[in-house]
Amino acid sequence: MGENGAQAAVQELLAQAGVTINGNNAWDIRVHNNDFYSRLLSGSALALGESYMDGWWDCASLDQFICKILRAHLDKKVKGNLRLARHALKAKLFNLQRASRAYQVGEEHYDIGNDLYAAMLDKKMLYTCGYWAAVDNLDAAQEAKLDLVCRKINLEPGMTVLDLGCGFGSFAKYAAEKFGVRVTGVTVSKEQVQLGAKLCQGLPVEIRLEDYREVTGKYDRVISIGIMEHVGYKNYRTYMEKANQCLKDDGIAFIHTIGNNVSSTTSNAWITKYIFPNSMLPSIAQIARAMEGLFVMEDWHNFGQHYDKTVMAWHANFEAAWPELKDKYGERFYRMFRYYLLSSAGAFRARSIQLWQIVITKPGRECPDCRIS
Repeated sequence: MGENGAQAAVQELLAQAGVTINGNNAWDIRVHNNDFYSRLLSGSALALGESYMDGWWDCASLDQFICKILRAHLDKKVKGNLRLARHALKAKLFNLQRASRAYQVGEEHYDIGNDLYAAMLDKKMLYTCGYWAAVDNLDAAQEAKLDLVCRKINLEPGMTVLDLGCGFGSFAKYAAEKFGVRVTGVTVSKEQVQLGAKLCQGLPVEIRLEDYREVTGKYDRVISIGIMEHVGYKNYRTYMEKANQCLKDDGIAFIHTIGNNVSSTTSNAWITKYIFPNSMLPSIAQIARAMEGLFVMEDWHNFGQHYDKTVMAWHANFEAAWPELKDKYGERFYRMFRYYLLSSAGAFRARSIQLWQIVITKPGRECPDCRIS
């Protein structure tokens, strides 16, 4: 297809989502390089993100643009090229989230710089969705999320809690201070271990550099807030078996995860390449199959719309802090991270992806009062 034909095809495609090339709406895109059209048609999601990073196109409201194209299902209408086919085949043939690769996402994403995350996140350094039901700012939303989790798992003083993928130790600190529990947290990020240990100093909290598969011991509660996205479909059962193994018979387990509307064995190629190596979003069916025979599902709560607000708050913080960060990270990183944040917000707004909190117990346990809306 020639340049003019490619441009006409992309114009027709975007028109289905109400997007005009070089139009006047905030969600319209402005194209700076005419090679963008053929690149997009041959490379789909990966090409869209990479061409933005390269400065080939811009958009005043990138989150609105992504929301519109996802609502119109344009991602299903652009056939990927051989590079994308290889990406999908690789995920099917190999366990991209195997133990030997577990620390890759820590090194390539979470360890890029605590200065970036300190500037972007809330005061407690939570890098997961806030709970905005009765609040109007990021700090309050993240504290409300922590309180919601603690109430859902019925924390009581003296309990032991295992936090799989503990991040900077924010939940551990909150639970130890507010509920008098002892928390063991594991993460694959060296930077998170160092800062988390500092933030939790003096509390009954231990944060270790460890993959979830390596954990031993028995706990009253086993939780994860944002690790399931890195587990991978070949390992969902392994995760559930580990949680079951570490949970006391009368305990409660809890999962907070981004979720996919459909079952998949791969992920967005751009996100996988540039943001979260080996990441993958689970579906309801995949999680249900993984927990079958091991757990009883007590409560399944979806508040994906709250992630839209959370990511937009992160983006506002990121933009405000960029003058102090730009010399260290550079313009290409800026466009990459901006695209990541705003495209994520657009995906949640379009209901293309969800945010779930799941409360589970072992079969035979007396039904807990752990369903909180």
